[in-house]
Amino acid sequence: MARDTEVSCLVKYLVFGFNVIFWLAGGFILGIGLWAWFEKGTFDNIAKVANVPVDPVLIFVVVGAIMFILGFSGCVGALRENIILLRFFSVVLGIIFFVELAVGVLGFVYKDWFRQQLDNFIQANIIHYRDDPDLQNIIDFVQSYFQCCGGKDFNDWENNIYFNCTLKARGSREACGVPFSCCKDQGNNNVLNTQCGYDVREEETNPSARALAIYTKGCVPQFEAWLQDNLFVVAGVAIGIALLQVFGIYLANSLVSDIQAIQALW
Repeated sequence: MARDTEVSCLVKYLVFGFNVIFWLAGGFILGIGLWAWFEKGTFDNIAKVANVPVDPVLIFVVVGAIMFILGFSGCVGALRENIILLRFFSVVLGIIFFVELAVGVLGFVYKDWFRQQLDNFIQANIIHYRDDPDLQNIIDFVQSYFQCCGGKDFNDWENNIYFNCTLKARGSREACGVPFSCCKDQGNNNVLNTQCGYDVREEETNPSARALAIYTKGCVPQFEAWLQDNLFVVAGVAIGIALLQVFGIYLANSLVSDIQAIQALW
């Protein structure tokens, strides 16, 4: 009879364990975001967040906060057998799952629209390249990793005030150039040449010499090529994340059903 008046310990502690990991990961990500904001002095002038299209640290803060709140509600809901917290966890996780599913389907159906939005996003961030150190580091990483330069091509850096060719008359060394992250590896990994992109967009620059010095393809086509080359890996990761979310929803709902069944007996 005692077994009929208790929830399944296996389900209860699976939900708890699932959410402890989720909660700790969210707290860690949120902590990194808040620390980065503190280091940049964002808390002294919160309006800095609006100075760039997307503050990379803001993504850490938002994602970390959502994971932290979800993990906390799942942990407490499982330990205290609280139906409201468990349903909150299940519903929010379900919404996230369906949003991800919708974005994936729409991305496949409306490829051209998403490609244009990605290019617009890159163009907006190119303009603000020097406005935020985290944004600058992200752009440099993306260009180095995908071996690309700009959105559509390297000429997109004309839209940045520091690399605009009109500054050449004022003696700016960066004018008509590109960031060093556009440069190809010259074989000397011990010394970083931050001036390798100077003057590469000048009209008199030999196209062959330019192609040897920098990546001329844009990040949008390079990202598309990377997706095609790693389609099975990306699909596997996406399916794995989706299964984890479905598993979490299933466990939470199973625990809620057990709690309701026991309450009905009371």
